[in-house]
Amino acid sequence: MKKIVAAIATGFIITGAAAINVSAEDYEVQQGDNLWDIADEYNTSVEELVDINELKSTVIHPKQTLFINEKYVVQQGDTLISIADDYDVTAEELTEWNNLSSSVITIGQELEIKGVNVAQEDNPAPKAAKKASGEEEQNTQNTAAADESNKKEAETAAKAEQEQTAEGKTVSVTATAYTAGCAGCSGITSTGIDLNANPNAKVIAVDPNVIPLGSEVYVEGYGYAVAGDIGSAIKGNKIDIHVPTKDDAYSWGVKTVDVTIVE
Repeated sequence: MKKIVAAIATGFIITGAAAINVSAEDYEVQQGDNLWDIADEYNTSVEELVDINELKSTVIHPKQTLFINEKYVVQQGDTLISIADDYDVTAEELTEWNNLSSSVITIGQELEIKGVNVAQEDNPAPKAAKKASGEEEQNTQNTAAADESNKKEAETAAKAEQEQTAEGKTVSVTATAYTAGCAGCSGITSTGIDLNANPNAKVIAVDPNVIPLGSEVYVEGYGYAVAGDIGSAIKGNKIDIHVPTKDDAYSWGVKTVDVTIVE
């Protein structure tokens, strides 16, 4: 998966030394990605990704940009309360997000700011942006205007990407999840895929009478996968998706999703 890191102030790109004060991290979705893998890579949760990006479902699409988090570098004179005020959060939230044992912070310390989406226009500017004045402020505004134009173009492209769906026959199924690490499991699918060697492999167990074994599919909320396994309990319109861990399987639970048979 491809990681993109950019120095971004909320709604503004700050020039010069101020750029080091705030950094944001976003991720461009690749084919085959799902929220579970992305959350695992960035040490966050699916729920946080859904909340931060204001997603209406767990379905994501290639080239879609997901906001991951934002960090603020403490400056001289900063306090938890002043930083919390700048980002419209509470000091208690900053304490919890950063596992602080007290309200004492030090210059140069990085604080993680959760739930702040740079794509939103109504977010407050951070301290560095508020201190801009004169020519620097004008440059910032010009940069922000250019960034706003680029953002709208990106949003339009993302929307168009989201409107594109995998082509093929679509069936509605009940989906559960499993992992190769279960007691008594060999970790080898009926088609020979070694899930122990490939814990992140996108594989689903199917009823071959409904979804042909070996076919490529697109599973809502899971992504592109291969119908590479079967199961004694997988009959009719049921599937079992492979996930890396038991926690992922518990998080998935039981869902009704659409499966598109691509090939």
